Amino acid sequence: MNVKASQFFAAVAVVASLGGMAAAQDMSFFRIGTGGTAGTYYPIGGLIANAISNPPGSRACDDGGSCGVPGLVATAVASNGSVGNVNAINGGAMEAGFSQSDVAYWAQTGTGLWDGQPAVEKLRLIANLYPESIHLVARADAGIASVADLAGKRVSLDEPGSGTLVDAKIILEAFGLTEADITPEYLKPDQAADRMRDGAMDAFFFVGGFPAGAIAELASQQDVTLVPIEGPEIDALFETYSFFATDTLPAGTYEGQEADVATVSVGAQMVTSADQPDDLIYAITQAMYNDSTQALFAAGHAKGAAITLDNATTGAGIPFHPGAERYYREAGVLE
Repeated sequence: MNVKASQFFAAVAVVASLGGMAAAQDMSFFRIGTGGTAGTYYPIGGLIANAISNPPGSRACDDGGSCGVPGLVATAVASNGSVGNVNAINGGAMEAGFSQSDVAYWAQTGTGLWDGQPAVEKLRLIANLYPESIHLVARADAGIASVADLAGKRVSLDEPGSGTLVDAKIILEAFGLTEADITPEYLKPDQAADRMRDGAMDAFFFVGGFPAGAIAELASQQDVTLVPIEGPEIDALFETYSFFATDTLPAGTYEGQEADVATVSVGAQMVTSADQPDDLIYAITQAMYNDSTQALFAAGHAKGAAITLDNATTGAGIPFHPGAERYYREAGVLE
């Protein structure tokens, strides 16, 4: 046998060997819908996909290799965000995805943004990841010290069809206000900030992780107030809307903010379908909270440090997937 022939047969032997290994350990794919590539969901999705993946042939976790689910290859897929991800899961185009907790709640119950649409009844929670804070930003000279002070003011509630708009209306209602009691505008946060610079806007709502770029830029250019969202009205709100959680904007988050500001948040959550296998979702949840993965999350992104077992069940809003629920009960964070 000549050299070329021997090399050919050796290559065939290697391929056959690899094929046997793959057959011995089935490989499956798991797509996670995230958000736009410039946002927070996409890089966090990449971290999680990397953490839960463990392709055939990977080095063992105890040997410094992958601590993910054996045979699983997860990918983070850029998307239009919460609503698109929920629809993709419902249609089978994604196995999981990220969603704000309020959007997930409305989808699963057929309320809010989903009013008049079929409820996504099989939507289930894998984990709450990190808080997305509700900001109420006011001009410092507008005389707004609480939500109640918005009466008679020019207030942007965000765009029609946005989760922020629905959240803002819920918060106004908690304080006995409706859109008729204010002069409402329906603008994106950066547009609302521009109007505030021009003196044509008194306050605006924004939902997202802090520090938010549009607010940071505005606060560096003029005096603004971060208005607290707190009080007995908000305490009562928690009894009705389980997707809200207490939150704080720490002092110094924005220029001129000298003290902590109490607010509420909705969770950035990882959701899936009840049709996904219980054992698979159990293994994915377990992989997300082992010590090695937790270290990777904390080092990989500013919001990664918030993806902890203590936060995983906060502000759930929708039912847990049975596989995730089993893990949380075993871990002692669900009764």
